[in-house]
Amino acid sequence: MTGPVVVGLDASPASMTAAWWAAREAAERQLPVLLLHSWTTQPLNVPVPQEALSKPRYGGQVLQRAQAELLHRHAGLTVTTDLTSEHARQALLDLSETASMLVLGSRGHGAPARFMLGSVSMHVLGLTRCPAVTVRAGGPAVEEGWGRPVAHGRDEVLVGVRGDGPVAAPLLEFAFAAAQVRGKRVRVVRALSPASVAAHPHTAFERSVTEERARLAEQLAPWREKFPDVAVVERVEKGSPAHALLSEAEHSRLTVVGRRRHASALTWKLGPVAHAALHHMPCPVAVVPHH
Repeated sequence: MTGPVVVGLDASPASMTAAWWAAREAAERQLPVLLLHSWTTQPLNVPVPQEALSKPRYGGQVLQRAQAELLHRHAGLTVTTDLTSEHARQALLDLSETASMLVLGSRGHGAPARFMLGSVSMHVLGLTRCPAVTVRAGGPAVEEGWGRPVAHGRDEVLVGVRGDGPVAAPLLEFAFAAAQVRGKRVRVVRALSPASVAAHPHTAFERSVTEERARLAEQLAPWREKFPDVAVVERVEKGSPAHALLSEAEHSRLTVVGRRRHASALTWKLGPVAHAALHHMPCPVAVVPHH
């Protein structure tokens, strides 16, 4: 990845938390940061005759303050800004063509399901061409400004995989690369469906678990070789993929889930695993598009 880490900045505390997270990620990967603000997307309570002038001016101030803050925190980081009249959704999707990742803020635990569903963020997550990360303000795996650090024990990158080959490869690539720059473990989770559990007697089911573990180990062998410094934990869990992933999140600092690429902007959607992670994970969630 060589493109910038792009942050959607809307002046909310949540988006600034996302910018802090993105800046650290970019610094660790030696990538530039691009801060984007759409002055037409975020309304201001100003008189109508002054609106056209006040919104761009306010947006420029938002970007300048955020840029100064990130440069103060990370010496040597390249931070540029983009003040656009284009709708935030489309501007972010356009940038996703060349970005290494997009980073979006979420408004804290309890509200994110209502906030993200139907929002700019949800639309972007469903159509982005590059990985997109949501950062939840107030979460235990996220630093808050100069104050609260990441909670103790948040030392894993969690990734759920369901298949092999072209489906799993982008997720594993992103997860292992993220763990390498952080010096963290990767925890790889695969689920055995409830139907599979119900259909087999105990001995047959235990045999299927053993076989699934062997397949998972074989799938991860090339990634262990490519990232020899990354420790790996392999888990095969009973239940739905979403439940299996959530059950393994105790030490997660970042969770990685997949989403199919869509040929049309009219047919995009996120699957149940991505929905569950976005609404319930106590850490940033990366949604990685795959074929």
